Amino acid sequence: MINNLEIKKMESDDEIRGKAYVHWKSWHDAYPGLVDQEYLDALTLEKCEKIAYNWPDNLIVAKDNGRVIGFVGYGDRGDEAPNTGEIFALYVLAEYYGKGVAQKLMKAGLQQLTNYPQVCLWVLKKNKRAIRFYEKCGFVSTGEELVSSNIGATEIRMILKCES
Repeated sequence: MINNLEIKKMESDDEIRGKAYVHWKSWHDAYPGLVDQEYLDALTLEKCEKIAYNWPDNLIVAKDNGRVIGFVGYGDRGDEAPNTGEIFALYVLAEYYGKGVAQKLMKAGLQQLTNYPQVCLWVLKKNKRAIRFYEKCGFVSTGEELVSSNIGATEIRMILKCES
């Protein structure tokens, strides 16, 4: 049970370290068999902390009683897709699956992207649970695929057309 869920912009060192832990733990819980094990083995908590400290912007965390339990990263897709926002990452600790945390994080991320006519994301092609979640949020597959050789997996692009 979530007693005191808070959705907020990531600000403090504790939140950055908490985000790093969620990143690391989520990959190790959700991705065995979906990405190369060698990549997972090399993805240490220290590496996730370095990522979190190097790119702290455009992140919203979910906290339960002060503990970071999930996060969403968002931003501009840039020159690759003009006028397109992007959800770069959305992770929730496995013990919080099915409790509405991911939906609240997605809503918070999309609220930051309301000035875009569409929002995209990339998801592992074999991650059926995540694909179902994104479809429930209104995203549809574009048919585009990207082979990410560094993780040994194929990703698919999904788009959400935003209301004007």
